[in-house]
Amino acid sequence: MLLEAGRDILSGASKGNSALLHTGFDAPDGSLELACMQRGYREYLEIHEHLNLPLLKSGAVVVAWNEQELEQLHVIISKAHGNGVTDVRQIDGNALRRNEPGLSTNALAGVCVPGESIIDPWSAPLAYAHQGIAHGGSVVRSCEVLSGNFDGVWHLQTTQGPIGCDRVINAAGNFGDHVEAINRPPPFTVTPRKGQFVVFDKPASRLLNAIILPVPTERTKGIVICRTAFGNVLVGPTAEDQQDRRAAEVDQASLKNLITRGIEILPGLADVDVTALYAGLRPATQFKDYQIEAQAERNWITVAGIRSTGLTSALGIAEHVAGLYAEHFGPLDDAQPIWTPVANLCEQAPRAYQSEKGTEIICHCESVTRGEIEAACEGPLPAVDIGGLKRRTRAMMGRCQGFYCSAQVMALTHGKINP
Repeated sequence: MLLEAGRDILSGASKGNSALLHTGFDAPDGSLELACMQRGYREYLEIHEHLNLPLLKSGAVVVAWNEQELEQLHVIISKAHGNGVTDVRQIDGNALRRNEPGLSTNALAGVCVPGESIIDPWSAPLAYAHQGIAHGGSVVRSCEVLSGNFDGVWHLQTTQGPIGCDRVINAAGNFGDHVEAINRPPPFTVTPRKGQFVVFDKPASRLLNAIILPVPTERTKGIVICRTAFGNVLVGPTAEDQQDRRAAEVDQASLKNLITRGIEILPGLADVDVTALYAGLRPATQFKDYQIEAQAERNWITVAGIRSTGLTSALGIAEHVAGLYAEHFGPLDDAQPIWTPVANLCEQAPRAYQSEKGTEIICHCESVTRGEIEAACEGPLPAVDIGGLKRRTRAMMGRCQGFYCSAQVMALTHGKINP
């Protein structure tokens, strides 16, 4: 049973990410994060077609913009090779501009990372949840864990009433330390790290090919520019520590800085409109690595401090936690997977409106059909609020942000969606 504090899944830390599939080329060597990223990366490649998940093999390039960054490129390559990502290589400024003619001429050189890819931020977790339900699991939403006690089994008090269970896995994101306090004094503190993003309109996608990465710092991977699976261009994130664990608000100064930096890197962005803004909170702790461990005597497994690499790492984390579970509590059932493909949201594959079975288009900005909206409100894990509907369909996420279609969407979903 998955207890979800939000009204829908993907309403917390998981909803606001840059939707990149990382190779782990720049992860701390020997870290649990690196191991989980690379396991997750390999498994995503193995299963994405079974679950109808996107994979845009764009590659990435880490760009040096000054002499100090240029001197760091060999360090990045050495780290990548040490992490087993051996196809990483340096290219000079001429090669960089041939590959990325839209880049500013101030770019000095780069490091190519061919394996980095673009995916969809929401379809993978939704598919994993559907698969869990198909195998006999359940999801309880609007179910915040408040307290609990252990007497050989766990008795949890939640906003949906008491729930008893043999074992607990704490994967509570930005509230991970609060939930951990139910079991023990938490050995880590979550300080949410806010990342703000700007989204440029679809014509911007012609300005670049690969994911454009900065030379990272000790604190952050820095501002990324990349195409999205939906045909836009994304610039972000910022990295701002805050105390509020729920509010992921955007501010004009940070967004203006992102736009300015985006134009400095890709000058053609100056001629393209920004169509959306968003922010996400990453559950950073005082430790650089993931905080995953089992307390066998308490029937408890902690999965905390999963930061910006969590989407890539998800399957690897699951494999690692399954290993901890087997070690301390006995093996899990080795069932053959039931595949639960999700609807395609991405531009690299045919969309519903392009199908012979397609129905009328309701959201014209994102070409979302009546059938897609109706289907999102049905099934084992239907959308129950506007955010959930958007993340399942892309409706109201385009140029007009729902100005033209929201009334029709609300009429279609009346009685099913809570605004």
